[in-house]
Amino acid sequence: MANCSETEVREHPQARAARRGVNSGVVAAIHIGPKRLEAMVSVAEVNAVAGLGLEGDRYAREKGTFSKKLPNNQVTLIEQEALEAADRDYKLELSAAESRRNILTIGIALNHLVGKEFRVGEARLRGLKLCEPCSHLKKLTNKEVIRALKHRGGLRAEILEGGQIRVGDVIE
Repeated sequence: MANCSETEVREHPQARAARRGVNSGVVAAIHIGPKRLEAMVSVAEVNAVAGLGLEGDRYAREKGTFSKKLPNNQVTLIEQEALEAADRDYKLELSAAESRRNILTIGIALNHLVGKEFRVGEARLRGLKLCEPCSHLKKLTNKEVIRALKHRGGLRAEILEGGQIRVGDVIE
């Protein structure tokens, strides 16, 4: 690795982005829901398909509960920090899979990405709107999610440019 110091090689990508003043985070987990109403499945990587969604996910195959071919249904993200806050503030224990969002993030404020383009791994996304919790999520989890996740239930995004998304990838 020519011209790379040993420190640069070992430094976490989020730390490098922070030094450059870039608002960034990391993909902590990826979940897809192969079938409507079934449990989400954890995967190490997924192919994001522009204009469609995540390969293997119910919405990419138009098999989800709200399966209209809309940009809002292509990919959803949620912050690990939001799940921790729901537990801390409302005693709501909710796993990333139970949240029914596709990508669990760490270190990035998703609400600030509404109307913005950003990269997740090889894919380029545009934040469209907040992914507020709903009565459907409450019914599926049998938990009081609506109050605990209000305004921190995640982000709905459109896939503008496809590519692989892997656990550990930088979001910026």
